[in-house]
Amino acid sequence: MKLPSSCLPEKIRSAVRFTVVGTTGMFVQTWCFMAALVLLHGPEKGEALYYTAFGIGYVLEMIPNYLVSNWYTFGTKPDIKNAGGFLLARAINLGIQLGLLPLMLLWIPDWRDDYISFVVIFIGGCINYLICLLFFKKKEPAAGEKETK
Repeated sequence: MKLPSSCLPEKIRSAVRFTVVGTTGMFVQTWCFMAALVLLHGPEKGEALYYTAFGIGYVLEMIPNYLVSNWYTFGTKPDIKNAGGFLLARAINLGIQLGLLPLMLLWIPDWRDDYISFVVIFIGGCINYLICLLFFKKKEPAAGEKETK
């Protein structure tokens, strides 16, 4: 049985898979961030420990995200090139997230604080996908070789 998405171009299917992985990662990162806030005894917004908790969530989500991005999103195997590209994309993503988080905490009323991390992570994730596209490439079979699955 073919899925309806099988008639879509591969780049679109890849973006959908990235969205599934990214959304799952967003919830993992946010949950780890909230758990770290509790473990660090609830630091206030703007304190160093608040951003430490955010970083803990980020790192704990990053490792499985890399493995699943290889296997499921891009259909590749982990290697030095895509690991380096993933780390570069994630470093840029982290910079975006840590830059946006304090700005959004200033602009958004207090009653919405719990949802700000979702918005920040989503924005960073969109940019992360575009960067990852440059580094996660399936190796095309050479002329005369059969593609293995």
